[in-house]
Amino acid sequence: MKAFLIDKCKNDTILVISFVLAVISCFFVTPDAGYADYINLRVLAVLFALMLVVQAFARIGCFAFVTQKLVGAVKSEKLVSLLLVYLSLFSSMLITNDVALVTLIPFAIMVLSAFHDARRMKYTLILMTAAANLGSMLTPIGNPQNLYLFTEYHFSAFGFIRLMLPYTVLSIALITVFVIVLNKTDKTADVAIAEKAAPPEKKRMLAYLALFVLCVLTVAGFLPYYMMLAVVIPVMLVADRRAFLDVDYSLLFTFTFFFVLIGNLGRIDVIRNTLSAIVGGHEVATAVLSSQVISNVPAAMLLSPFTENGRALLVGVNLGGLGTLIASMASLITYKFYTKHRREITASAEGSAQLKEGGHYLLSFTWVSLLLLACLLVLYFFLR
Repeated sequence: MKAFLIDKCKNDTILVISFVLAVISCFFVTPDAGYADYINLRVLAVLFALMLVVQAFARIGCFAFVTQKLVGAVKSEKLVSLLLVYLSLFSSMLITNDVALVTLIPFAIMVLSAFHDARRMKYTLILMTAAANLGSMLTPIGNPQNLYLFTEYHFSAFGFIRLMLPYTVLSIALITVFVIVLNKTDKTADVAIAEKAAPPEKKRMLAYLALFVLCVLTVAGFLPYYMMLAVVIPVMLVADRRAFLDVDYSLLFTFTFFFVLIGNLGRIDVIRNTLSAIVGGHEVATAVLSSQVISNVPAAMLLSPFTENGRALLVGVNLGGLGTLIASMASLITYKFYTKHRREITASAEGSAQLKEGGHYLLSFTWVSLLLLACLLVLYFFLR
């Protein structure tokens, strides 16, 4: 039991921190009937349903099948890297950045390993990660902080996309340039895929697509969340109940604990006034800086009660996903897959060599991410 708790703390640090902070805040604001108003059930319901449906899509091999078909048709090594990065960028707009990376990174490692080019693999994976974080900022369902802020500040779908579109367009241009420049060599490549993905079952795919549309309609405000759940849950129990096991419940609990924390902070006058003074007028700067330390999802939740400028906060937390490895927790997904791959091919090497290789990845990831962040911040200052 002790080992399980230690392992849980290592893997879900933000969850543990949010729980501890929520408990501490309860000592300053005695639990009462007002706590019931803290929890945004609509956000939790939509987030749960989206994760459930997207996992169901992944379980029938829909994403793997499409990815293999596209990559298998490309014969240039540089174009393979570019296609993988584009797949990461555009798929994250609909299936979220973390699901895109969980789905694509293992496949990308398998394909890129055939090139025997460590530099190409490293930079392609880094740019896939950046692309997933940047692509996901365009839509309300692209990442958890977008869904939360979309609901919290009552954005319209059109207004949301229009706000983030310039940053997405620049991101696509920057990512393309980075792929071309960092992948110096190029030659014809016959991409051999060891395990062919079977075509997804059409009936299930259509059923899941219908459920996904229901989730999108709920996000857009056309359908109450309880009606959406009344359809999604029974259908999924019949179609694929094991998909419930793949839902990231840690994220749902993290949201719940942060709801309690920010609700209590808002009732402590000194803290509320201090944070309002710090955040007000400096939403982008505070969001970017705080994201580097606690990641952008908690940053969005912690800062939102202390500013009415949801537009600036939305830009700040999305751009704040660039920078450090933990600025967006989705970035850790790629790092874990990459380090596992390096351990497997350097099993006979000394530990110091493995640490050195990991350090190279972190250094490369950080400078690429910071350079992208700087370019997008320039655009923000130009547009504001």
